[in-house]
Amino acid sequence: MSEIVRLEQYRWPAEWEPHEATWVAWPVSPATWPGIFEKIPAAYAKFVAAIALFEPVRVLAGGPGVAAGARSLVDAACEAAGSRFPVELTDIPVNDSWCRDHGPIFLKGKPGSAASGQSVIIDWDYNAWGGKYPPWDLDALVARRVAERLNVPYISPGFILEGGAVECDGAGTILTTENCLLNPNRNGGMTRSAMEGLLRDYLRAQHIVWLPGHGIEGDDTDGHIDQVARFADTRKVLVASPWSDDAPEAAELRANFEAIADNVNSAGESLIPISLRMPHPKFQQGQRLPACYCNFYIANGGVIVPTFQDAADDTTLQLLQDCFPGRQVVGVDSLDLVWGLGSFHCMTQQQPA
Repeated sequence: MSEIVRLEQYRWPAEWEPHEATWVAWPVSPATWPGIFEKIPAAYAKFVAAIALFEPVRVLAGGPGVAAGARSLVDAACEAAGSRFPVELTDIPVNDSWCRDHGPIFLKGKPGSAASGQSVIIDWDYNAWGGKYPPWDLDALVARRVAERLNVPYISPGFILEGGAVECDGAGTILTTENCLLNPNRNGGMTRSAMEGLLRDYLRAQHIVWLPGHGIEGDDTDGHIDQVARFADTRKVLVASPWSDDAPEAAELRANFEAIADNVNSAGESLIPISLRMPHPKFQQGQRLPACYCNFYIANGGVIVPTFQDAADDTTLQLLQDCFPGRQVVGVDSLDLVWGLGSFHCMTQQQPA
């Protein structure tokens, strides 16, 4: 269902605001995890079970045999974890598992407006990070299929944008990177001014903070923000910092940190960068993995954090616990999953309550 919606009556909630559910996409592509795909479904089920400790999970699991294969693994993982919330398998097929990027972005009606209590989905175009990983025909249809399933109106701006490329504080401030959003492999010759107009129109941005650094080694997204900088609240920003001062990405990550320190939010308050040190480099089949703790996911009452069998895991979990004192911080091993070149935030998309 697509209909006329007055977007000025809507806002983009922060991830830490209450969720109705989390959407994820069951792993179906061996090409995403070459050589180790047989280990991925069980690892993914443990991740789903960790979310289901805190809220319902809706899994895109369409196609022959997909739901049947997922059900037993998910049920076993949820039982082992003591998960309390239901996991629903939805008959919507996908090409790949990166629901943050191809899934729906939900806006909510502003309190007191005619849209109060209502939702609308923004259905951006999608081309698998600049045409890198065909096919993406099923992924490109996910947002509108979810909208139709939920009977929620959707709007299609007609431009490419992945959910992992933008981060919001729920109050009108958006973080992003120029290297990704303005990359010619997405929208041709899109200018910064034109992109800011789209973010203001469709994601209700009031203030946009552009980070200069490309990102981290091993990242294939051209610099998604959710690998390098994440809001902890409307002022505090967790920023990836290099595992050593001479790491290949050290200069760019320092530039990101300084850009946050020099910036303000939509209320004019100074942003406060907090260093989130990366694990030591991890490799699979000789390739550097984009292992980074910034790729955590905030659920109702919890924070699901990727861990990498690294000495920094425990100190990182404690730092995040300090940043989210009202939530339970749960570490889940992501060393195999990150061979897909993403982790938990890349795999999720929240549906606001």
